[in-house]
Amino acid sequence: MNGFKNFLQFFFSLFLKQRHTERYFRRQKILESLNRLGTGNRLTSLQYDSRKMSQIATDDVPAAITRLHSCEDGLTNAEAASRRERFGPNEVEHEKPLPAWRHLWHCYSNPFNLLLTTLALISALTQDLTAATVIGTMVVLSTLLRFVQEGRSNRAAERLKSMVSNTATVIRRQALDTEALNARYAGEHLHVGRSAVPVELPIRDLVPGDHVVLSAGDMIPADCRVLTAKDLFVSQSAMTGEALPVEKFAEIDKPFTSIFETPNLVFMGTNVISGSATALVVATGQNTCFGALSARVSETDRTPTAFEAGVNSVSWLLIRFALVMAPVVLFLNGLTKGDWLDASLFALSVAVGLTPEMLPMIVTSTLARGAVTLSRRKVIVKRLDAIQNFGAMNILCTDKTGTITQDRIALARHTDAFGTPSDAVLRYAWLNSFYQTGLKNLLDRAVLEHVALGHEAPEAQTWHKVDEIPFDFERRRMSVIVSEGDNPPLLICKGAVEEILAACTWIADNESADVRPLDDRTLERLRTVTQDLNRQGLRVVAVATREMPAAQSVYSVKDEADLTLVGYIAFLDPPKETTAPALRALAEHGVEVKVLTGDSELVTAQVCAQVGFGHAHVLTGPQIDSMSETELADAASKHQIFARLTPQHKERIVHALRNGGHVVGFMGDGINDAAALRAADIGISVDTGVDIAKEAADIILLEKSLMVLEEGVLEGRRTFCNMLKYIRMTASSNFGNVFSVLVGSAFLPFLPMLPLQLLVQNLLYDLSQTAIPFDSVDRALIAQPLKWNPRDIGRFMIFFGPASSVFDIATFIIMWHVFGANSEAHQSLFQSGWFVEGLLTQTLIVHMIRTPQRPFIDSRAAWPLMLMTVIIAVIGIALPNSPLGGYFGFQPLPLSYYPWLAGMILGYAFLTSLMKKIYIRQFGW
Repeated sequence: MNGFKNFLQFFFSLFLKQRHTERYFRRQKILESLNRLGTGNRLTSLQYDSRKMSQIATDDVPAAITRLHSCEDGLTNAEAASRRERFGPNEVEHEKPLPAWRHLWHCYSNPFNLLLTTLALISALTQDLTAATVIGTMVVLSTLLRFVQEGRSNRAAERLKSMVSNTATVIRRQALDTEALNARYAGEHLHVGRSAVPVELPIRDLVPGDHVVLSAGDMIPADCRVLTAKDLFVSQSAMTGEALPVEKFAEIDKPFTSIFETPNLVFMGTNVISGSATALVVATGQNTCFGALSARVSETDRTPTAFEAGVNSVSWLLIRFALVMAPVVLFLNGLTKGDWLDASLFALSVAVGLTPEMLPMIVTSTLARGAVTLSRRKVIVKRLDAIQNFGAMNILCTDKTGTITQDRIALARHTDAFGTPSDAVLRYAWLNSFYQTGLKNLLDRAVLEHVALGHEAPEAQTWHKVDEIPFDFERRRMSVIVSEGDNPPLLICKGAVEEILAACTWIADNESADVRPLDDRTLERLRTVTQDLNRQGLRVVAVATREMPAAQSVYSVKDEADLTLVGYIAFLDPPKETTAPALRALAEHGVEVKVLTGDSELVTAQVCAQVGFGHAHVLTGPQIDSMSETELADAASKHQIFARLTPQHKERIVHALRNGGHVVGFMGDGINDAAALRAADIGISVDTGVDIAKEAADIILLEKSLMVLEEGVLEGRRTFCNMLKYIRMTASSNFGNVFSVLVGSAFLPFLPMLPLQLLVQNLLYDLSQTAIPFDSVDRALIAQPLKWNPRDIGRFMIFFGPASSVFDIATFIIMWHVFGANSEAHQSLFQSGWFVEGLLTQTLIVHMIRTPQRPFIDSRAAWPLMLMTVIIAVIGIALPNSPLGGYFGFQPLPLSYYPWLAGMILGYAFLTSLMKKIYIRQFGW
């Protein structure tokens, strides 16, 4: 018995090692893994050319360009294509699918196929060629079925992934005069040559020698040398673990011991927080530091997700059960029948029957089909196992602009500081929006569109850009420095009202056409004006100016001081018509929506009130700053609207909600949302979001709408329900079979079923389950969030499993006493009767426990599952009576058997329905 147990453990150990090696459930989160790996000395052991990067860093700009065989205006398309053939696409290896031969081996090398192969070999050695052929056919069929199904799933996943791709702005030499572009991109941080133009290209198309333009929100697309930079701050936390952004420059004035400390190098996988730059691509794909580290990560086992842990726990439950029961079956049959070889084969067959051999294929098929179905609903799933969290989500945190509102911001007012309409303020705002090259938001576009519709604006030809001070989320403002003709430079700053006022010491008074000091009394009056605009649902942006010395050529944040407030521009973004119905639908399905925004509390409250939030109290960022983690956890659960938030505030709120036991989704598309997207159980972004937001998200929406999200949540729950069906049915059915086998082995003078017959029954049952991914789901089952709970599955298995054993034992009694199958001479009749009854009741259980309602009456399975059930039932009844029956050890059953069979099936359906009512009353469904 110990030898048999060791034999099984050997094959299971092979299986588990294989699954960890191949990572059946693929979840590539390299950025998170890099933090666990660290860098330091480990980097030197990787295939990464840090020496080349160091040389590039010490070169001046012309020398760096020459070393990469590029030129100051970038590469031509032809040069880039030639280099792409040499260096390959700008991708890391872990994204490539498995080769076909390796995938085929992966599909074969699981414990179930290994056990079947062992049975086939033993059968061949004992001259039982029929059994060997049938078992071999089963192995081939199961392997090919999984190979084909997984291949289709993987191809579908790749197609979905290709729908969402990040791009980079690349400077390519072309036959094009770009003087107009130079007027737009003037300044030392970006200069476009006469034969070059910025173009948007997929990141995978970049090659060494390319010049890329970087701005706030961009992912660094490759390992690069900075050529020009303006207030460029990069987050390197994914590579180094540094919490704060690092400023990067074009030149260095001293050597550095680590390439990560070198201020003119930026690396793939990091992202731009603020500022802008042009950079020279040095290394791409697997030759980057990110590529080298990802290769190391792919060789390291990762921590299973909650979903994987749940599936594995069920698998191990049944595997441990098989490891215990198979030796018991071997012992009982060996002692009672005296034929230890047959007993061993039967025990192996029982072990196979108790293990969920179709679980990997069913899970993958269900998830893949769910992902494809979600894609038709404009929801792209980046990670298949994210579907589980999608269905379990009970709190959704979302931004306001574009989700609650129409995302069609229009400039509604342009006034002076006291609320009087002013065209001068519009001209200043237009100059600021037109000449800035950082992260252009909807407000900038609204200003430009407003002027393009015919409103007065300065002539672009009379102005030229001197410099700019990019936006960041600490200052919440940005400035451009422009000059008209030979006049002194003018700094034009626009941003959040409070942040602009904090930098102002003067105010332009249109009534007196003069500038006067900004005192406390005037400040109170100004705040009244802006609050009145906010109460009308308008988002207010302040505009201020300052004349700069003519001799000054370099500008920084410290120049945003001693400003003169000139007025405001106010924007209207009305709520979507679908927002209120979507909020009601989400609430009905157990998902509470919370709004997290950086906008003012007055505007946010006004907009939220229009879509059904009522007069909910708004919690602001400054209030959160004074809260402890415990206080924030309590406040986050009570409030629905949060305003004036920084990225850190959003992240803290998400963590507080998760620590309160909620499954939290976060929906955002900006750079300020990236931290919260990573902190949430499920990050949701849109295909128009910035690169870092899309990289951090698990789900990508092709339309930024709560209605689309609500449909996606329901589809995610349907997918999860279908997975639970198979796991529940397999667990309960297998658990019941073991009792039947033990009873039959203890009291019968022959095997209750031949090993080959047991394997065929198991194969037919598993084939009937392949249609589960296509099954329908009761509305009541997806009305509320679904959580993965392995303990519920164990309870379900123990509760429903023995029900089938009752009728298995009844079949034993009927075959023994009614049909006289009570000796070895008539064992084939006994085995044929139990084979048919066991297969039909196993198949029936699919329909009985797939729903808490009455099967076939209140809830009917989808036609693919119904069809597979009928086909398998017909095969099961026909097989003992067919010419093939003799090969499997069957014999035709008398007609008088079938009324008894019908009674068994009806009795089983009645008992299961009764137990289902008791189970629902005690534990729910």
